[in-house]
Amino acid sequence: MPRKFFILFSFTWLVLAGARAQELQATVTVLANRVPNTIDHKIFRTLQTALTTFINTRKWTTETFQTVERIPCNFLLNISQSLDNSEYQASLTVQAARPVFNSSYTSPLINMIDENVLFRYVEYQSLDFNETRVQGSEPFAANLTATVAYYVYAILGLHFDSFSLRGGDAYFQKAENIVNNAPEGANIVGWKAFDGVRNRYWMMENLTNTKYTLMHDAFYNYYRLGLDQMYDKEQDARAGILNALNQMNTVNSETPNIMILQLFFQGKGNEISKIFKNGTPDEKNRALDLLTKLDITNINRYKQDLQ
Repeated sequence: MPRKFFILFSFTWLVLAGARAQELQATVTVLANRVPNTIDHKIFRTLQTALTTFINTRKWTTETFQTVERIPCNFLLNISQSLDNSEYQASLTVQAARPVFNSSYTSPLINMIDENVLFRYVEYQSLDFNETRVQGSEPFAANLTATVAYYVYAILGLHFDSFSLRGGDAYFQKAENIVNNAPEGANIVGWKAFDGVRNRYWMMENLTNTKYTLMHDAFYNYYRLGLDQMYDKEQDARAGILNALNQMNTVNSETPNIMILQLFFQGKGNEISKIFKNGTPDEKNRALDLLTKLDITNINRYKQDLQ
């Protein structure tokens, strides 16, 4: 191949590769401090590499993401117990953030701890996931990839919701499909309504239930009409965020303490306090009145900063 054509081909390939970049830029950590040394801990390093590859190289959407647009996120799998048959009990912490327009700041999208992840993993086994056959060939092995895929779609849904009205619907529906077809087996929990009040089932039930449509409008107003305007339209931005809080309060008045309301405020206390700390007395009072009803966990911070 002539050199000039080779250079042109190589450049074109690099451009196209960048255009086809996957959606997530995930950092995966597998901790196994509580697993005895009778288990070779090398398997957990192998699992960490396999999960990183599974999340970061799979194409999760039909959208085109540039490399710089990939969504930063963290998956921390903390293994608490080694069981028989290469089975493990673990918790999974999932965090993702969204960049704010005209700033280097990223705002939390999700900060979730899932305490009930039971799975089977044999070193070097492939991590497979098929949306049309979520249960796979073996439920305990499939439960790990189903859980991770569920949270990937939750991240994507929240991300797209924050940029366009109801933009995340397609991804919430994909996550709901995983819930409806989740692996089943003894001690596999988190996928059913009766497994608890704050689990995978209820999170996606809230995010797909038309009763809570106003929450999606609030997500958009908070991020797109709020945070994204803070750089050059600070007063308009606070007005957008107050509107979002009012919408959330409407939902909360009808159905108190739903899971997605708690999900939204997880990790948001410091951010919201800073937004209104420089506001007018009226803005502070209105924000404090709403936040007292919506985010009890951070009420002392809000009172200190906004009163």
